[in-house]
Amino acid sequence: MDDGGTLHSIGELARQTGLTVKTIRFYSDHGIVTPADRTSAGYRRYGPEAVARLAFVRTLRELGLGLDVIRQILDRELALDEVAAQHAAALDAQIGILRLRRAVLTAVARRRPTPEETHRMHELARLPESERRRLVVDFLDAVFQDPGSEAIRHSMTPHLPERPTEEQLEAWVELAELTLDPDFRTGLRRTVRAHRSDGSAPPRPNVVALARDHAAPALDEGIPPKSPEADAVVAALTAHCARTLDRPDDSALRHHLLSLLESAHDPRRDRYLELLALVNAWPAPARLAPVLAWSTTALRARTAR
Repeated sequence: MDDGGTLHSIGELARQTGLTVKTIRFYSDHGIVTPADRTSAGYRRYGPEAVARLAFVRTLRELGLGLDVIRQILDRELALDEVAAQHAAALDAQIGILRLRRAVLTAVARRRPTPEETHRMHELARLPESERRRLVVDFLDAVFQDPGSEAIRHSMTPHLPERPTEEQLEAWVELAELTLDPDFRTGLRRTVRAHRSDGSAPPRPNVVALARDHAAPALDEGIPPKSPEADAVVAALTAHCARTLDRPDDSALRHHLLSLLESAHDPRRDRYLELLALVNAWPAPARLAPVLAWSTTALRARTAR
């Protein structure tokens, strides 16, 4: 057949499709695209439809489909929409795995953990949803052992979404490590119990909230906790706590207040709440550590041993 300007050589197809001559010849040998004719010298010639067919094949290959699947789609043995849906689902799974790996590697690069810690971080990142839930429940059961803690327990429960961001994955890994820290568990449980020791439920507002309300303005104003300017702040704090706890504003109250604030002063608690907010996509919480440090220092300086 004479090409009459309607048939294309492999070289012409390569220029029009951006594929290499070698690739087009490979596709032709495997039946992906077939020549419409040959020249007297045996060179292959392809019809106009070959350009569109090869462009489609190139798109599917760039999307990751294999040649066998592509051939079945072209031969209408498989529906393109069904193949696309299956391939998209497989890619979702691969993307999830890659994001987990990236989260762990980012955390490793930032924190320089030991090989054992790196392995634990990797395992925590790979936990299925059921195992994540079990880990969280175990932690919360260990901390909130007394009845009546449902509200605060709920407020400290992480819920990693089905499609977390890389930032949420990194936060989850670090938060999970914190929940496994026996010292953190013990300290948080001690704090919870200490703040429930005055009755069947913690006072509202509790002494930590009161310390925050009184100390935060002093911190903002740059008042040193041991300075004379802090006297009025401490006096207002102890008077407010005395009213809240229905106790005399005396040395015993100050010792009691100091004990409560010292037990609550753990920077890891702030970090847990920061990570919790990231995982749950909540607004970033205010940090308690600075106001608790100011309050305990100010109280200790004014409390006789």
